[in-house]
Amino acid sequence: MFESNVRTKPLITNFTNSELYYDRSKKLIPGYTQTMAKGPTQYVNGASPKYLRKGKGSKVRDVDGNVFIDYNMAIGPLSLGYSYDRVDAAILSQLADGITFSMMSPLEVETAELIREFIPNAESVRYGKTGGDVTTAAVRLARAYTGRKKILCCGYHGWHDWYIGVTARNHGVPEEVRDLTYTFNYNDLEGFAASIDEETAAVILEPVVFEAPKNNFLHEIEKLCKEYGVLLIFDEMWTGFRMSLGGAQKYFGITPDLAVYSKAIANGMPLSVITGRYEIMSLFEEQVFFYTTFGGEALSLAAAKATMAELKEKNVPAHLNKIGALLKDGYNSIAASLGLDFTKAVGYNWRSMVTFSSEAGDPLLMKSFVQQEMISRGVLWGGYHNISYSHSEKDVDYTLGVYEIALKLLKNSLSEGSLRASIRGLPVQPVFRKTENFNMRPVLK
Repeated sequence: MFESNVRTKPLITNFTNSELYYDRSKKLIPGYTQTMAKGPTQYVNGASPKYLRKGKGSKVRDVDGNVFIDYNMAIGPLSLGYSYDRVDAAILSQLADGITFSMMSPLEVETAELIREFIPNAESVRYGKTGGDVTTAAVRLARAYTGRKKILCCGYHGWHDWYIGVTARNHGVPEEVRDLTYTFNYNDLEGFAASIDEETAAVILEPVVFEAPKNNFLHEIEKLCKEYGVLLIFDEMWTGFRMSLGGAQKYFGITPDLAVYSKAIANGMPLSVITGRYEIMSLFEEQVFFYTTFGGEALSLAAAKATMAELKEKNVPAHLNKIGALLKDGYNSIAASLGLDFTKAVGYNWRSMVTFSSEAGDPLLMKSFVQQEMISRGVLWGGYHNISYSHSEKDVDYTLGVYEIALKLLKNSLSEGSLRASIRGLPVQPVFRKTENFNMRPVLK
């Protein structure tokens, strides 16, 4: 059906320069990477590139000159695409005036005014550099406002002590800090209701990841938060400016007390944002300390202004939904036609994920096999479809052709019992947030 688009292209197998850089990084850079999702454990080690040198639109080029359609989009920030002309022009224009200054930049005000036009709860706006900056600021703010300590969370919220203590990588986090944060499972309203109480300062959650809310889950959470006087915080790193221009709070008609954003807002430049009710945010004026040297860095703010303007003028969420639907539905159609009922693309169109059921075998081995076949045919794939405005129907057609070949090969490998032997390197490893203690329940009193 689609694979005729792919058959004539030679397989990509040369990753020599990537391996040379990798060797140089050993011991010099603990863990090899600055971002776990970009690191060598998330790709078949030996059958994948490790270092990228250039990107344009929906494509990237690695250090060996191999070109790929990229569905990771730098793990989310590239809502428009690599080296997007309008954003790059704004960065270069600001660069001529300066990067950061000894006093405030007018861009801090101009960007905040634009954010307020998009985000329903943005009575006030503050900036950080990473998602972890603003999730932590939101938690500190909630504790100060409510006078309480306990935090309930659902999703991934960064590397800081208050959150990372609930994961397997909690070494170095004092037990006293770990005991203040608990998790709940998405769409488990009964479990959530049993967990929230008068000692809870805030509930922070990703409004959606891949699963849609059921039985008014988000609205019921909002209702219980109001009942107990708990602040509701939406972590909109992924949903912001993608699910709709106003994020999940606009999409679902829920106005959280606080919300945090990053990724899509500046198309790759380092900027994060916390928005919220002025009554709460005003504590930043004196009571709650949240200041950083680079909070008002001008290149990122200029990029954000240009990105938000483009998102609105081009109605980017509609494009993400259209292209994402073609890819997600196309994958599911191919899997169904091959009788592979153990794999499915799930999630929203703008960000979907390919899943593998353990009934057919080890999900990580199946993912690893499909990944190496995708990469060898020019698709940089980590199991996700992070759609950008630069992704085209042509990209999707080619990708579906690769999927058709990869899934046929997977079917054959499973039937022959040769799956592990067919993987040309070390398989993909699980990430820490899939460990059992991530979903530990609160100790009920």
